[in-house]
Amino acid sequence: MSRIESPARPTSRRASSHKAPRRRKAAPRRRVWRIIGLILLVLVGTSVVAGAVVLHKLDAGIHTFNQAGLAGHRPPPTVAGQNILLIGSDTRSGADAKLGGKGEAVGRSDTTVLVHVYEGGTRAVGVSIPRDALVDVPTCLLPDGKWSQPQQSVMFNSAYQTGQSPEGNPACTVRTVEQLTGLRVDHTVIADFSGFAKMTEIVGGVQVCLPQPLYEGDLDPNRPDRGKEIFRAGKQNVAGAKALAYVRVRHGIGDGSDIGRMKRQQAFLSEVIAKVRAQGLTPTKILPLAEAATKNFTVDPSLDSAGKLASFVVSMRNMSPDHIRFLTAPWKYDGPRVALVHPDVDQLWAALRADQPLDGAGEPKTKKSSKLTVAQALAKVRSSDITVLNGTSVPGLASSTGAVLTKAGLTVAGVGNTASRDATAVAYGPGREAAAKLLASAFPGATVEPSDQAGLQLLIGTQHTMRAASATAVPPKMALPSSLTKDSRTASQDACSGVSYG
Repeated sequence: MSRIESPARPTSRRASSHKAPRRRKAAPRRRVWRIIGLILLVLVGTSVVAGAVVLHKLDAGIHTFNQAGLAGHRPPPTVAGQNILLIGSDTRSGADAKLGGKGEAVGRSDTTVLVHVYEGGTRAVGVSIPRDALVDVPTCLLPDGKWSQPQQSVMFNSAYQTGQSPEGNPACTVRTVEQLTGLRVDHTVIADFSGFAKMTEIVGGVQVCLPQPLYEGDLDPNRPDRGKEIFRAGKQNVAGAKALAYVRVRHGIGDGSDIGRMKRQQAFLSEVIAKVRAQGLTPTKILPLAEAATKNFTVDPSLDSAGKLASFVVSMRNMSPDHIRFLTAPWKYDGPRVALVHPDVDQLWAALRADQPLDGAGEPKTKKSSKLTVAQALAKVRSSDITVLNGTSVPGLASSTGAVLTKAGLTVAGVGNTASRDATAVAYGPGREAAAKLLASAFPGATVEPSDQAGLQLLIGTQHTMRAASATAVPPKMALPSSLTKDSRTASQDACSGVSYG
């Protein structure tokens, strides 16, 4: 008997076809998610009084999307921290057509970032999900009130296009992300071209960096000639339409992929955050920034009032650029598309569900939970079937450990052997993460990791020991592969580092 790891299996979630009354119709949205980080950090860096003035202004112009599409089964409410989904719609209708150029007036999401703000509001991680990543899209509510059929192995950005409306389908993207990650999306924000350009002008531009000069032809690959130079090599300050051109450019740098563009977008947002924090913007600067946001953002109904926004913003007032990290979900090329790498991406989602920092340094400030003894922790696992597998050369270790667990009142479904390993771990099947953490808390240094097998598997390593029944149960950490952090960046990192791929 051996442990098998595989990606979590998404399931289609069909909900009632009842169509709720639509909220105020949103303007077409754009992928420039960096703005959201900007406005939040601006508000965070000011006094509560100034924030209240801005939020009062926001209350009059907030756009929300129809939440009826979120009906049905969803992941359980977030226990620690909160999850914010930042979406951008690549449409060319209305004012966005002047900045975005030619294209369909259909809402499309070219950039999507899932931000996990850790409990205590002292740090956050933003995970870019490649638009070409192949995922399963669940059933989604269409503009005519009917529900779509689920789709398997389609591009991630197709979720936002479901229904082919200019406003896009943010609820479908939320459902897709929740099915993919097992994380409850607490808030959703969508931004567009116009707001991005305006807000970069308000802050006085943002410093960016390019490894070589870029030309008009790099923005428009169909252009017959190279055209004029639009960016010189090295660091430079950009704002308005030029800032928009920087975050949109894909060709002419690295391998010309969307992966490289996401890295530059992450670098851009890092610079925005650092600049806003350094400026300490005054209320007179915050007001026009907030007004631009309300004209060009759409949010979920949970953020539809000044009071709710105030609570959301104030919760992050102590966050610094050093503790804001950006990364791309583990991926690999799959022909012309992108495949998410398993089990790495599953371990990423599991770590965020557990509110675990990915860099292992500077644990966030969290509310202290009541301490349990090992006996109390194991008592909470008694309804779980446990398989004990020996990953050491010590004969009979699985049987003797299983006997101890049985004596503690647990159900040991079987014992056996597994591949050699150093550290003890608990592998858990769907819906058994909480029980796995309780079981692992009885073993010093144990970690937890997702598995496709039902129940729990205790994988005994050579460093295996077990705490006494009266000892304090210590919560485990997730075992995280290096792929989750090797290409990540913090908001305090230099603008010229990691801005291309290939």
